Amino acid sequence: MGAAYDGRVTVSLDDLPLRDDLRGLRPYGAPQAPLPVALNVNENTHPVPESVASDILDDIAVALRDVNRYPDREFTTLREGFAAYLGHNLQAENIWAGNGSNEVLQHILQAFAGPGRTAFGFGPTYSMYPLLTQGTGARWISGVRDSDYSLTADDAAAQVRAADADVIILCAPNNPTGTPLGLDVVEAVYEAARGIVIVDEAYQEFAPRESPSALTLLPGRPRLAISRTMSKAFAFAGARVGYLAADPAFIDALRLVRLPYHLSALTQAAAVAALRNAPTMLSMVDEIVEQRDRISATLEALGYTPHESWSNFVLFGGVTDPAATWRALYDRGVLIRDVGIPGHLRVTAGTEAETTAFLDALASIGSAA
Repeated sequence: MGAAYDGRVTVSLDDLPLRDDLRGLRPYGAPQAPLPVALNVNENTHPVPESVASDILDDIAVALRDVNRYPDREFTTLREGFAAYLGHNLQAENIWAGNGSNEVLQHILQAFAGPGRTAFGFGPTYSMYPLLTQGTGARWISGVRDSDYSLTADDAAAQVRAADADVIILCAPNNPTGTPLGLDVVEAVYEAARGIVIVDEAYQEFAPRESPSALTLLPGRPRLAISRTMSKAFAFAGARVGYLAADPAFIDALRLVRLPYHLSALTQAAAVAALRNAPTMLSMVDEIVEQRDRISATLEALGYTPHESWSNFVLFGGVTDPAATWRALYDRGVLIRDVGIPGHLRVTAGTEAETTAFLDALASIGSAA
């Protein structure tokens, strides 16, 4: 009989037979700290409205009665709800979902990338794209943006042709910069690419209402997928629900790699109830946009350089010492994000009170040099 394990670490990661392509990598991680004002991971800091929370709890209570059984593997009701929410004549067969949009993207990479293949995106962009790519055994290729982080159709298409990647990921609006992406760029990239093109619209609800979604480009483009999330506009980050729209054949490819019953019955019930209350859930978007624009205007008045943002956050430059500014804000109870872009920091647009706390704290540090 062996001795009981005492919990002590006896080896390092380097001592384990890890895949060679994973050695030296770091897992995704944003600082988590119990500060009064946390504006670092682009959450919707508004709580779910009480009436909606009660409705969601009612649906979860019903789902619990059958939790001894596996959930609907095809999450049919939820897919119908997403199709109705997105519009554009989409049907349930056009929809896929997962435990957060990261899992949805992982499914795509598992199906269309993998060992010996490549994925491409324009940096700086969402830091999970390379990690997801490498996790599936594929190689990440980073393109470049203009100095204002924008992309033109001609330049984007030229870079895509040169990279010749199996999967192209376009973040629109882009994270961490907030930069909008024109549909002409998406069209040009699709024509230049031989593989899959993903448009990650995690922040689409915060864009101007008259701005068209890449969903309008889906007809006749079977290699195109539009990814969304409930984490941001729906204030559902803790529920972990992401989804996409694509050609039904594209959806069939994702079934080949998903785990059985990957969306729990409780997740499905909560998401269906949230979608049923979409107008109420989305009523906070206008307030978030108002605070985002307030942040940009005040940052400029303080001497910083806020970049155009169609998201729920603002990237701002002109920060002489980002690490020192980040720490000074931290010491004042405000957590924002250093995304690794020299001279820049990023802040999420929170409630009016949280925004005020951030702006007051930043002003107390002193204006930008």
